[in-house]
Amino acid sequence: MFTGIIELLGEIKTLKDEGSNRTFEIEAEFDEAIRVDQSISHDGVCLTVTAIQTLEGGKVRYSVTAIEETLQKTRLGEWKAGDKVNIERSLKVGARLDGHFVQGHVDATGQVEDISDRDGSWVIRFQSGEAFAHLLVDKGSICVNGVSLTVVHAWESGFSVAIIPFTWTHTNFHALKAGDRVNLEFDILGKYISKLMGNR
Repeated sequence: MFTGIIELLGEIKTLKDEGSNRTFEIEAEFDEAIRVDQSISHDGVCLTVTAIQTLEGGKVRYSVTAIEETLQKTRLGEWKAGDKVNIERSLKVGARLDGHFVQGHVDATGQVEDISDRDGSWVIRFQSGEAFAHLLVDKGSICVNGVSLTVVHAWESGFSVAIIPFTWTHTNFHALKAGDRVNLEFDILGKYISKLMGNR
């Protein structure tokens, strides 16, 4: 379980295909040790650490593997060496929940429609498809590339969010451009309510 509050940016260093799977080596600077078997969110996708190498300067290089389904249903299949990745470790019991409940299970990918500079903030419009319109509400929660955000406005085929300077700088949002794909996880509460209402 995660909260959508990004801790740091990692960098993809290498990619290696192993059958239908793909293993990524990622370099990052954590404030405390990570371990093998730990679950970490990468652009909103929960992946398991399989190997760790300690580097000079406090950085580590670690490996995670994505299976074929993950590569197809998320934007991980588009990752390349040098890309920056939003990273969050799992929620500690008793910690503050600063974002919202995020599982690290991506529902779909969306597409950046446009980015507007509002002189101190940014408004990004995403296309998410009509199939998910019932899970989006104005001022509700949405997870984009692992980041917990508030929906500014929702419509049948998409939604918009507003980005403050801190989030813009400390996530990979500053590298987004129109046409880019992003990982989307819709609010788990909305999904359960939708299922319950559908069964009535």
